[in-house]
Amino acid sequence: MSLRHLVVTLSAVTSLATVPVVAQQRPKPITVPYQMFTLPNGLTVILHEDHSVPLVSVNVWYHVGSANEKPRRTGFAHLFEHLMFEGSKNVKEGMFDTLLETAGGGNNASTYEDKTNYYIDVPSNSLDLALYLESDRMGYLLDIVTEATVNGQRDVVKNERRQSYENAPYGMAEVRIPELIYPKNHPYRWPVIGYMEDLTAASAEDVREFFRKYYAPQNASIVIAGDINPAEARKKVEYWFADVKPGKSADPIEVPPVVLPGIVKDTLTDQVQLPRLSLVWLSPALYAPGDAELDVVASILTGGKNSRLYKRLVYELQVAQSVVAFQASANLGSQFRIDITARPSKEPPAQVLEKLKALVDEEIAKLRSTPPTDREVQRVLNQTESSFYSRMERVGSFGGKADQLNGYFVQAGNPDWFNEDLSRYMSLQPNDIRAAVSRWLVPDKRIELSVVPKDGGK
Repeated sequence: MSLRHLVVTLSAVTSLATVPVVAQQRPKPITVPYQMFTLPNGLTVILHEDHSVPLVSVNVWYHVGSANEKPRRTGFAHLFEHLMFEGSKNVKEGMFDTLLETAGGGNNASTYEDKTNYYIDVPSNSLDLALYLESDRMGYLLDIVTEATVNGQRDVVKNERRQSYENAPYGMAEVRIPELIYPKNHPYRWPVIGYMEDLTAASAEDVREFFRKYYAPQNASIVIAGDINPAEARKKVEYWFADVKPGKSADPIEVPPVVLPGIVKDTLTDQVQLPRLSLVWLSPALYAPGDAELDVVASILTGGKNSRLYKRLVYELQVAQSVVAFQASANLGSQFRIDITARPSKEPPAQVLEKLKALVDEEIAKLRSTPPTDREVQRVLNQTESSFYSRMERVGSFGGKADQLNGYFVQAGNPDWFNEDLSRYMSLQPNDIRAAVSRWLVPDKRIELSVVPKDGGK
């Protein structure tokens, strides 16, 4: 595939074979114009003008996630994602969503190992409202944090953990895999949602201290993107955030080395009908060499019905119910993972999973010794490019331009890193994919986690 344009001129009497080809030119690099400045309190502000629709997105990244937590005090970053919607000094409880809905807006938030991000999408004439809400909870959330507030949201988070992990099919595998990969003092070892005992032990003062440490202007960045006049938007953000006081600088995260000395095996029993095998390798960090290559590997293996593992295990041999591969990219190091769920079988679960593992290893060995075909790589790159431009068509929500500008600033140091991001995929060749498989997906250094049904799935 190429981004170049082939231009031909046809006439009524000219055959396609004789049509002259106009000289091809390389496409212009992608660029998303922005303005960036820093307020006196340390808050980084990024403005992007887009008048395609009368919408503005206010996107805030706090540079804190579960990796900033400490052992026995986990789950705080995610707990704050909930507390940030409970009101603040000048916004009464329950009014945050009500005010936005009345204005025709929407909002959401998410927490990861390395970040907590929030967005508000509103009609462009309601930018002041969005900035008012964001500035008030950044500067004055602690005015309403009491033991009762913490207890209420603590119970909500505990229920979320039960629903998403403890009582969800295969859910506890998401907790167990990081424990198998990372040493006890590694910041990626605990789940983002935290441990139950840590959530129970957290006091209101613990929560306040976490907020004072990490939810300060100099540890945040805000993107205002959409139907704006940049000069006016700058005045508005300076007005609304002027009284938000700076905090202390956050301590750097200490990251011990991570080494898998060999194959680490473990087995969980769960209330499921079908056994599942998860194979997990340590892989390069977000944007590091090999990260994009492993994204492509995942698609070659399981991206669609014609992908290697899906076609062989699910369609041809019919031994798997599903198979999924993905590169879980993160700032301090990533995981490459393959989940294979078996089809119903009369054989013992352990025996079924061993056969599935052998088949997966065969396909990985093929990629390790022989590059994928040009057609396979091109199919993935076509899909990658299409998805990339699709995300750029929208300004707000998660994954839109506002979110991407913030992410590129935080994780690559340049808000307009769009062209570089896409280029790291579009420049890949089949031999690059083979090299990444050889380098990272070694057969003797990985996690092998089996999830088997209780009572044989009966």
